[in-house]
Amino acid sequence: MKKVLSRSLFCLLAVGMVAGQAEAGDKKAEASVVPVFKEVAVPVTDEDKRKIVASEEITVDGKTYPIGYNTIMRSGDKVGDGVFGLVLDQSGKPVLNKDGSEHISVDNDFSSLIPKGDKLYMVSHFETRPAAMYLSELKQDKTTGKLSAVSTKSIDFSEYGGLWVPCAGSVTPWNSHLGSEEYPNNARATEEAKSMDDIEDYDKPMVRYFGLNPYDKNTSVDDFRKAFKSYRYGYPVEITITDDGKAIPQKHFSMGRVAVELAYVMPDRKTTYISDDGTNVGFFMFVADQPETLSSGTLYAAKWNQVHSINGGYANLDWVSLGHADDDTIQKAVEDGIQFSVLFVTAEPKEDGSCDDGFSSVNTTFGNECLQVKQGMDTLASRLETRRYAAIKGATTEFRKEEGITYDADSKRLYVGMSQVAKGMLDGGKYDKGGANHIRLPKNKCGTVYALDIRPNSSIGSDYVATNMIGMVSGIMTKYPKDSDYANNSCDINGIANPDNVTYMPGRHTLIIGEDTGSGHQNDAIWAYNLTNAKLTRIQTTPYGSETTSPYFYPNINGFAYLMSVVQHPYGESDEDKLSDSAAARAYTGYVGPMPAMD
Repeated sequence: MKKVLSRSLFCLLAVGMVAGQAEAGDKKAEASVVPVFKEVAVPVTDEDKRKIVASEEITVDGKTYPIGYNTIMRSGDKVGDGVFGLVLDQSGKPVLNKDGSEHISVDNDFSSLIPKGDKLYMVSHFETRPAAMYLSELKQDKTTGKLSAVSTKSIDFSEYGGLWVPCAGSVTPWNSHLGSEEYPNNARATEEAKSMDDIEDYDKPMVRYFGLNPYDKNTSVDDFRKAFKSYRYGYPVEITITDDGKAIPQKHFSMGRVAVELAYVMPDRKTTYISDDGTNVGFFMFVADQPETLSSGTLYAAKWNQVHSINGGYANLDWVSLGHADDDTIQKAVEDGIQFSVLFVTAEPKEDGSCDDGFSSVNTTFGNECLQVKQGMDTLASRLETRRYAAIKGATTEFRKEEGITYDADSKRLYVGMSQVAKGMLDGGKYDKGGANHIRLPKNKCGTVYALDIRPNSSIGSDYVATNMIGMVSGIMTKYPKDSDYANNSCDINGIANPDNVTYMPGRHTLIIGEDTGSGHQNDAIWAYNLTNAKLTRIQTTPYGSETTSPYFYPNINGFAYLMSVVQHPYGESDEDKLSDSAAARAYTGYVGPMPAMD
């Protein structure tokens, strides 16, 4: 085994050296178009740790421009007739917190910029239960490019039973907002619950959308289940803006139900990659029947075939078909009240995690289970219990905190952020019990960004199929002395910590990497990664306890480029004790820029 691995690595290195020599001239030419951001320092003082700090300058094609962080809105801002981030129930009334106050979310995660005719819109979604999504009209200064809000209004999801925990997102090639629903409920556990004590605390707030108080002692588990249908939530969510400025939502049930971090559509306008956040999750690809229509198609799950374990590992990918489906068929089953027990027969795993004959042993987010798909239920199981079904079919469900996705058309590579290499991605232990143990890597709590080479695949019917998964840039676990300025950081401050969302600057050979980290870096950062020389430049830092969400690059909107950047829940994920003014906890929705157009 050791000899085979050594020869494999030697071959990979040899090929890399030859390719490197052949492409040296090309790399030099590429480097000339890479923008240079002025680096931001690591915050070390209490004052600096409370600020948003972004690059003050960018040099593009030899010319330097002033830039910075610009806030468009903060949660709770009243703009026009709307209050940005106010969560509404199915009848349009404000959702109330336990103390009776109106729920204004500080969890804006993704905000897209959508030009439509002579107007510019922003679609923003808030990562709560129930969730909020807002359509805002923006004004763009024709001279400076500065963006400001004109109006904002909530988007109605009552036809879908509300919106659940939308996390990251993307903009489709046809200019629609493609959002997400993360961490869907364990339908098996909800169906089997005997009382409200058996319902996960995470799930309970959702029924406020239907006017039910989950914290009232008189609320029964039957009341909860009558209001809450598990299979309504966990899908990519598309928003189309009409010519007259209306937002039309559509949940894409055909794309599968997982903890959707985001869905990203490739240039063919039909192949879509879907990342799955959490522990023991999968990685998915959807190929639509028709371009620009995500309502029907074939779903695939990745199988990791490991080659080596260095720097996040290297694997070749197989794609396991989960079959074809369409939105209408799946949604009808959901609204008809389908339950987990209709889809599967279950049995108890043996002590070693194995199962009796006829059952498949799987280990997913919900642990080790013995499952058997009931006759005729494959299509529904593949979309309503996508991760469990993928594991039954032999796909990999061992990834840990799989996050952002972006595409580099210059190199024909997909990039995927893995916030941690841990748990199921390690070799053995409870997260592999009863599972396939495809991934066998060293632990890295600081995470890795992976590169995936894209090639045509005639059997799948797509020119954008990922063939491998290669660790490209990783954080470095570090222990600083107690008296160090960096004592509150467990990942090297000059490298990434828990990479979350990523975005590519087309034609500029630059990958933008945002962080979602607690102890890794005390203050989350956004980085520019130069793909020609592997250099990282810190371009933004955020206040205590906040997360960098929504970094998304727009190369040209009416002559200006923007890097959208949302600062989610300041003081909300760590360092809560540092909050002295409640107003400081409001989220920021804004951008780094404006920059010159770079298309």
